[in-house]
Amino acid sequence: MADMDPTSGLWNWAAASSLSEERVHGALAGALERTVVPLGPEPAGEAVLCDVYHVGGDFPTLIDVYLAPETIAEATAASAVAVRLEVEIILPDDTLDPTRFVLARPDGSLGLVHADEVETDDGPERRNVRPCDGGPTGCERPAA
Repeated sequence: MADMDPTSGLWNWAAASSLSEERVHGALAGALERTVVPLGPEPAGEAVLCDVYHVGGDFPTLIDVYLAPETIAEATAASAVAVRLEVEIILPDDTLDPTRFVLARPDGSLGLVHADEVETDDGPERRNVRPCDGGPTGCERPAA
């Protein structure tokens, strides 16, 4: 594992509830079927590192997953964790639109949304989540 690039398996999520580190680690471990440990020394075996911290906004629990397995899609993992935690989770989508995210819902479904993001000293705060309407360019922003 020492020769792996830890950033190749990096996921950055935000949950719509204030959650404890233990609860997030348990849900992630169940979804990935792997040991999940806090950031620290290099984990043994196939363990996944996970940092959980809190900010303001509508998605106050930030979840950073390091050494995420490459055998599972990030959105699939987020969906499984959202079901276990019974809370919405947003994660970046694969476009260059910084306001567009994938929303994993507690029922296991996935959808595209937009959110306003403000960078703070504690981390990114996300507010005003709204559906992506999927216009001709993939997303249409309302006229200002």
